[in-house]
Amino acid sequence: MTVFSADDAGTLLRILRWRRDVRHFHPDPIPESVLDRLCAAMDCSPSVGNARPWRVIRVEDPALRAALRANFEAANAEAHESYRGARAEAYGRLKLAGLDKAPVLLAVFTDMAPEAGERLGRATMPETLRQSTAMAIHTLWLAARVENLGLGMVSILEPQKVKALFGVPDCWEFSALLCIGRSEFDDDTPLLHRTGWQENSATCWQRR
Repeated sequence: MTVFSADDAGTLLRILRWRRDVRHFHPDPIPESVLDRLCAAMDCSPSVGNARPWRVIRVEDPALRAALRANFEAANAEAHESYRGARAEAYGRLKLAGLDKAPVLLAVFTDMAPEAGERLGRATMPETLRQSTAMAIHTLWLAARVENLGLGMVSILEPQKVKALFGVPDCWEFSALLCIGRSEFDDDTPLLHRTGWQENSATCWQRR
């Protein structure tokens, strides 16, 4: 195996620390060569049984973008109603989507019945297909960061309505809507931490 240096480890840690869920974008277009590299980076993602179940649609139709925005607004209003008092006020101040300015939108789905992999590794744990898509998204996230781009994941959406918008096969599950573009500002502190919604907590490895 390739032996990496301490410098390599330090660079990876720095990339991980600077990977943020970006919500504030410049609308500047991203060169196609950069998007090609990001697409290729997803090919490096691991997946259960090498099933590679992620399915990505680049959203360019203005009508589709508008429909996604409407979907978000409806879901966001419903989520807002679930909070009360100061928490509701704090929720209302959060910027939870970059749909308006991000130059690139990617709708990501998980194929829950892929032919690839021949069901290896997922017979008892089909959720590993969803986990595989999550790892592919994280790989893309890190790749975008080293291209000096930001990525934001929009999850406040009604999944079945998103599926209907795109007319995807029944076996595809909606996983995420990703906004990609150049961030308006750099910040190594997560948005929800910075705004006081939820601070970071350290991972604890138990021993038994």
